[in-house]
Amino acid sequence: MKIHILGASGSGTTTLAQVLSTVLHNTHLDTDDYFWLTKYTEIREVGERRYLLKEDLNKYESSILSGALCGWGDNFKSYFDLVIFLSIPPNIRLKRLEKREFERYGDEIYVGGAKHDQYKKFIEWASLYDYAGLEVRSKALHEQWMDSLNCPILRIEGDYSVEERVHLTMDFLRDNGSF
Repeated sequence: MKIHILGASGSGTTTLAQVLSTVLHNTHLDTDDYFWLTKYTEIREVGERRYLLKEDLNKYESSILSGALCGWGDNFKSYFDLVIFLSIPPNIRLKRLEKREFERYGDEIYVGGAKHDQYKKFIEWASLYDYAGLEVRSKALHEQWMDSLNCPILRIEGDYSVEERVHLTMDFLRDNGSF
């Protein structure tokens, strides 16, 4: 089984994928590892991203891919047996992102710090998700992408714990004869 988990930055896609990959004994893959040549600074060329992801999706019979593929990875839609869409209220998601960025970079994210401009730009970009159109990574773009899928979609919308999300996923898999 191949599962793809997507949602806004800070919605918990990577965390859920990590836990589910342990529970289901699947390999966890993350789109950031294909998108970024140098994490969060240098973007990998689209053709190379596609090549690397295709290699891994074909290599692992059972995998869970976290992150967004919209635009550069549309050719992988048919690979997935299930897509999980995570959505949480924007205020909670942005607080999570602020905390995560502080844990990564510390005081460097504050005014005068070496990472302040990068942090500010990132938070502004992440803030667009719930309200922007199709021109950026947004809920509208994700909805459009999911509309063209042929596999089941599990929507987990709300501020659930990781454990609750795992239970919802496992119940969905059992109810659909996948587990």
